[in-house]
Amino acid sequence: MPGPGKIRGELALIEHIRQRSGAVESPLLRLGIGDDCAVLRPPRGSDVLVTTDFTLEGRHFRRDWHTPESAGHRTLARGLSDLAAMGAQPMAAFLSLAVPRSLAATAAGRKWLDRFFDGLLALAALHKVPLAGGDTSEAPTDHLLADITLLGTAPRGRELRRSGARAGDLLYVTGALGGAAAELQSLSQGKRPKKHGEHPQLFPIPRLVVGHALLKRRLATACMDVSDGISTDLAHLCQASGVGAVVFADPLPLHPLAAEHGKEAALQLALHGGEDYELLFTAKPSVTMPRRIAGVPVTPIGRITAAGPILLERSDGSAEPLAPAGWEHLR
Repeated sequence: MPGPGKIRGELALIEHIRQRSGAVESPLLRLGIGDDCAVLRPPRGSDVLVTTDFTLEGRHFRRDWHTPESAGHRTLARGLSDLAAMGAQPMAAFLSLAVPRSLAATAAGRKWLDRFFDGLLALAALHKVPLAGGDTSEAPTDHLLADITLLGTAPRGRELRRSGARAGDLLYVTGALGGAAAELQSLSQGKRPKKHGEHPQLFPIPRLVVGHALLKRRLATACMDVSDGISTDLAHLCQASGVGAVVFADPLPLHPLAAEHGKEAALQLALHGGEDYELLFTAKPSVTMPRRIAGVPVTPIGRITAAGPILLERSDGSAEPLAPAGWEHLR
């Protein structure tokens, strides 16, 4: 296999990707990289779910803040988190990559690309997701553009959706909130991330096992991932379900990186920060919800109400409107 310093031109890059991607195999993939199309065979009785996500340099990562491994990991994690939100099992990934000439033209740049694939393929191997195809092109600017498409499967007609919440349901979240936004703040201030411990911004963990368990055990009535912040993502869920909600401030699980900023600042990071890639879901009040699923904490944080505003309830019982203030493109 050619080393990164010897990858010159699009065909050499494609061949390098093909050789590296062959390490992850799946019985669902009949034909992968090398032909004009990939060939997949979904399990009997399953629907195929498809999601696609851009990862844009300067918007979703920066080369001076994120390592190449982090950029590659995040590219795949964004799509895997969408599958997790619907309880799906990953089937295959497709990556379209627009590479700046400055990266392709130097040995250092080609080494950066190789490390980008180190991060992406390590996460793919962890979740047994084969890279089944994609496209490459020269980027029109000096910024790298990556578009990941993920295919997954779920039992026919049983995928988790945003539209299933009903008044009286309880509202839950997995893991902890605000860590990704807090780590991004540190990176923007030039602070080096700690060498040990979780890195929710650099290496977010898609909750695939949890999402599949919610579907398989019929625990959730509605579900989505927390990519743009609780305030914005809950608004999407409530709009899809035609309901309102009350979020309790006190039990919100704050990530330790967010908690370092003080209680109120941490609360704001948790509500509006985004990129936590945890699961936000609802369940009937009659359901006995585990405190942990696949080792991931599950915390009740509110309740669903009849159609109306979304409110944040403080510990003293006072309530205030919780307006969507997370990330939104083109706003």
